[in-house]
Amino acid sequence: MVVMIGADSHKATHTVVAVDELGRVLASKQVRATSEGHLLLTQWAAQFGEVMFALEDCRHLTRRLEADLLRAGHRVVRVPTRLMAQARRSAREPGKSDPIDAEAVAHAALRYPDLPRAELDGPAREVKLLSDYRRDLVNQRTRIAAQVRWHLHEIDPTLAVPSRGLRRKTVVTQLQARLATTTGVVARLARNLLDRCADLNQQIAALEVELRDLVRELAPSLLAIPGCGVLSAAAIVGETAGVHRFRSRAAFARFTGTAPVPVWSGASAGKVRLNRGGNRAMNCALHNIAITQSRRGVGAGSAYITKQTSRGKDTTAALRLLRRRLSDTVFTALRLDQITTPKAQPTLQRAA
Repeated sequence: MVVMIGADSHKATHTVVAVDELGRVLASKQVRATSEGHLLLTQWAAQFGEVMFALEDCRHLTRRLEADLLRAGHRVVRVPTRLMAQARRSAREPGKSDPIDAEAVAHAALRYPDLPRAELDGPAREVKLLSDYRRDLVNQRTRIAAQVRWHLHEIDPTLAVPSRGLRRKTVVTQLQARLATTTGVVARLARNLLDRCADLNQQIAALEVELRDLVRELAPSLLAIPGCGVLSAAAIVGETAGVHRFRSRAAFARFTGTAPVPVWSGASAGKVRLNRGGNRAMNCALHNIAITQSRRGVGAGSAYITKQTSRGKDTTAALRLLRRRLSDTVFTALRLDQITTPKAQPTLQRAA
């Protein structure tokens, strides 16, 4: 019998509840969110024999606990927040507290035995961190570019800035020279924002080079897919976090949000609707690949879109079907990269 230990995590403490395979509460404990507290937790869990830990999937709060448990040789599963909330609402005991939440996490893990297993960090996490950081810098640059354009319009309404021109070093340099002799608070603010924009351009370019080298090493087969660039591949590698976590391409399609949701009853058998769930970053990356294939005529995407539109599908529906096919293609490429690339091999869950 495996005892499931659910955890409700906060910045300062972790509250855990141990339940048996029938969901009956055996014991509970609260420890500090430090390495010493995690050691006490593993010592406390030893009384139950074989155990499995279920952590709510809030990565920043649970990452250190997750790593310490994995190094201690325990199995750890990640429970999505929505599943924990469903388990708590269906419980007989009303209210909300740390022990109630921890018990709900354990019950959700018992109810869904195919939840993703946690692993020690590897190269895929480095790709995700760099990709997320680059995306944040791009958002900052977009906001700054809008502010710069308004300031430039106030200084000189006839000054034309090319579309997306603030991403280019030459355009930024020309604007900085133009404002060098302009006085006033607005011009000073515009110069400061241009300096910040130039700095962001350098950081973003450096991150793209670093991501390109990492992805070429980790996922060469993924990059070989027509229309899949470095940034899309980095998002896929980082969000997938090891394709071995998925038992089939259908499970992977559900994760990417490309598997349709059944919505039929009675005589309307076979009806489905758009899946608005799944990992939206993965879905966006697949959409970018589909758009590139359909517009630039690379790969089989353009011919597939033409085939579906000739059958009466509109472009949106055809792109949706193409994303589902691309999900299978990406799954196959990731499986191949996992076999052929040493660094893409999954990290062992148990300590040596």
